[in-house]
Amino acid sequence: METILSKSKVEVSGNLYIKEPFSSELGILIVREGTRLIQELGVENFTFKKLAIVIGSTEAAIYRYFENKHKLLLYLTAWYWGWMEINLVYATANLSDPDERLGVGIKLMVNGPIFTKNQYLNPLELHQLVINESLKGYLTKEVDDEHESGIFEQVYKFGERISSIINEINPTYEYPKTLVSTVMESSLLQTFNSKHLPGMIEKSMDSAGRYQFFHQLVINAITHEK
Repeated sequence: METILSKSKVEVSGNLYIKEPFSSELGILIVREGTRLIQELGVENFTFKKLAIVIGSTEAAIYRYFENKHKLLLYLTAWYWGWMEINLVYATANLSDPDERLGVGIKLMVNGPIFTKNQYLNPLELHQLVINESLKGYLTKEVDDEHESGIFEQVYKFGERISSIINEINPTYEYPKTLVSTVMESSLLQTFNSKHLPGMIEKSMDSAGRYQFFHQLVINAITHEK
């Protein structure tokens, strides 16, 4: 299955790019090296000029693919959540028990992708980028217009798949989407805190501890009203 998935390409909204990056070698370089450079420098210090130097091209050439670095960050984030949805679909395909499927969904949200090889983009690099940079792409004045344009479709679809599993377990639970989005965002933040702001969490909060915490949080929430 890993071999099959490694050849899977995530389709994201055309509103995120001017020219499809994977339509050319230059476009592939832009997204691959852009992922690494944003992660290395942070989106605040990342520029297309710096990326152009790394890939041996020009700023003008990069602007033919992406309007600005904000759109590039949103493209990479959308690609990641699309890949996470693929992970969820394949990892739960043979699981009839919704509790088991929910466990897989929580593990994906907290620990990142189960399937970590892809010939287009590196899922592990994207996971680190999403932990460190993705929220900077959402908390902007343009977010309402961007929402209307449909560029957050991938994160919505991933969240809705897990929400639907919660509905199977407890159809009367009123807040499945809110619960899932809380875990999605908070698990990224707590992973960030574990490395950069350790005083915000317990010393014992490793990846297994984070999974246990969020699993307990979700199960307690949805079973309380049964």
